[in-house]
Order: sequence, then structure tokens, then C-alpha cells
Amino acid sequence: MSNRHDTPDVRRREDTNCTGEGNDGASFVITGIGELCDGTGSPPAENMAMVVESGRIAWVGPETNLPEASGAALLDVDGRAVIPGFVDSHTHLVFAGDRAREWEARMAGHPYGAGGIVRTVEATRAATTQELSRRAAGLAAEALAGGTTTIEVKSGYGLDVANEARLVRVAATLTDEVTFLGGHVVPPEYAGRSDDYVSLVCGQMLESCRSQCRWIDVFCEEGAFDADQAKAVLEAGREAGLGLRVHANQLRHGPGASLAVAVGAASVDHCTHLADSDVEALAGSSTVATLLPAAEFSTRSAYPDGRRLLDAGVRLALATDCNPGTSFTTSMSFVVALAVRELGMTVAEALHAATGGGADALRRDDIGRLQQGKRADFSVLDAPSVSWIAYRPGVPLVSAVFRLGELVAGTSPGLHP
Repeated sequence: MSNRHDTPDVRRREDTNCTGEGNDGASFVITGIGELCDGTGSPPAENMAMVVESGRIAWVGPETNLPEASGAALLDVDGRAVIPGFVDSHTHLVFAGDRAREWEARMAGHPYGAGGIVRTVEATRAATTQELSRRAAGLAAEALAGGTTTIEVKSGYGLDVANEARLVRVAATLTDEVTFLGGHVVPPEYAGRSDDYVSLVCGQMLESCRSQCRWIDVFCEEGAFDADQAKAVLEAGREAGLGLRVHANQLRHGPGASLAVAVGAASVDHCTHLADSDVEALAGSSTVATLLPAAEFSTRSAYPDGRRLLDAGVRLALATDCNPGTSFTTSMSFVVALAVRELGMTVAEALHAATGGGADALRRDDIGRLQQGKRADFSVLDAPSVSWIAYRPGVPLVSAVFRLGELVAGTSPGLHP
């Protein structure tokens, strides 16, 4: 494997939209893959090749079995590893300000509580739409450069009708996977009137946001919304045609995980504090448990037990939870490294959760896996093995990112006609 990055010969698309829809895609043959992770959870395979046609994977297998592809361009990755594009199924990219002082206080030993969200709401309401768009687009570009080819983006820092609608409009410029999170916390003007706020979320606020969104989410946690309130939000979202997601069981055990299973949510996120009954319910359901270990890293909290969930048969995803208060990172590579180090997961399991698992959490069957017919969304690592994602934590190993077969970030190792 060469240690240099050749000047790219393939056209690079300068966009930050992590869906890539509307692009017809490229066609070429990839050879010299030292190790390939296909995103299914299977062990990585060595000495592989892949054929991309019109932005989709037409064939993948051992290079010795590579079919004839007369006239196709050739991409020789020179022994590098290839992984599916990361699917980050839980982010809060649209916000203003920061909470660095809050983070510093936690590092000094002060405990985390959910109240800091209100400070971000204040800053976000005061920001212009241009300021919000510029910050969010920068974070989306940062995620893309790190290998994230599909990203979910939530609202939740407006918490009034006009601002929540503004946030989902900004999010919709970044991705098709937009989530309405009016049910994040109760804003100060509704203190002591949480049921009135839930009525606003389920009514006028949802109506103002629904056209831009695919999902609805709610924070079912002490200090946010109880089970009845969360269920009302989710049922209103379902009636509006949105898919269901739930923040739950982050700070302590509560009813959120069981509620997510009961309503058929696509994903329940955090899952740090689960009873045996929650694990059993998740294992018998189609709801994905999305773990967010960068939040535990940033809040000095106990990590979720990924090994326990995997051994019970629960479907897992990993995501960044990128937000200014509790997980200010866009790096899925960092999240994979944390999952291996702290959650008891193997590299193959963590990479599956960060790719195919994220696709499952978004109910997508076209992304997250390098298989025939799937989108050609993948990254080339400047490393001979996929294990280096965890083996070299914090090192930017993603050297080239392709979406629908087009180079969208980094530099191509060499595409030749």
C-alpha cells in the first residue's frame, strides 16, 4: 500500500448533502482492495474487487473472480481497506453557540443534567437562518470528509413554531433524513405547563414542520417528557405520516425503551440504562437500539453495555449524537473506536453497527452495505485493514469518500481509463 495520495483523476462533487440523491453516479472497477468490510457484520475479506455501474454496486467479490469489464475505468486502491459509507442516524447539527464551559465543568467533576439544552435554544433562536445554515453545512461537510455518506439531522433547538420550522428547513438542505424533535425539552415559557407544550408540539408545531421531515422524535426522560406525553407526540407524528424515533434511558432507567418497542419505533437511542425486560423486548422487536458512546465520553457517564445487547440478539446501530452540549463530534471513526474499547464490541460488530446498523435504524435497505444492487457509498482508508479505525483512534484514516460512485471528499488513490 502506498503512503502517498495521488492527485485525483475522478471528478469531485463539491456538495455536503449526505444523501446524494439526484446524482446518476459513476461507473468503474475497483481493484487492489487489501481488506473489505461489507457492512453485514461478517469478518472483513481480503484481496477483493468491486464493480460500480451507474452509482450502484454491480458486483463484489475476490479479485481472482473479477468479471470482464471491457472499457471500464479502473480504480486501483493499492492494498488499502474499503468500508461502506458510515450511516450516522442520530445528530443535532442545526444550532448556534457552544457549551464549552458546561463541558469544562463536567471534566472538573460536575454531573450532567439535561438543562443545558435551554442555553442552546436561546442562542439558536437569536441566530439568523444564514448563521444556522453555515454552521450546519460546515458540520455536515466535516462528517462527509470523515466517511459519513448518510446523515440524519434533528431539529429541537427552536422549541417554538417558527424556529422549529426554520430548523427543519435548514436540515432539509443537508439530508433527506430530517427528524422533527419539538419534543426535546419543555422551553422556559412553558415551565409548569408541559401538557400545554405537548399540545403545541402535536398540533401547530408538527403541522408547520411535517412537510420537511421523514421522522418524529421525543425525549422520554425525567426532566423532559413522561411516557404518556411521549406517546402522544409519537402518535401525532404517526398520524402525520412520519416514522418514529425515541430518545430514552440515557440518564437513568425509565419507560422510554419499552414505549419505543410498543409503538414500533424504528430506533430507540441512548439505551444506557436498560432492565432485562427492556433487552428482552428489544430483542423480540424490529426496533434498533442506537448507542451513542461519544455522549458518555463527553459526560463522564457509564457506557451502555453493547455486548449484553448483542448477545441477547438486539439489533444495534452506532451514531455520533453530534450536538454542542454532550457530544460535539462528527467522527463516526471515533465512535467505532469507543464501541470497541468501551462497549465490548468487536471491530466487525462496531463497523456493522456504524454502517448497516445505521441503515436499519433509518429503515433503509439501499445504503450501509457493500452488496450487489446497493448504492456505491464507500470510503477508502489509508490503512491496510479495517481494524485500523479502532487501532489508530483519532487519526484521520479516511482518504477518499465516494457517494453513488462519485468522489465527494478526499483524493482518489488513482482512477485510470
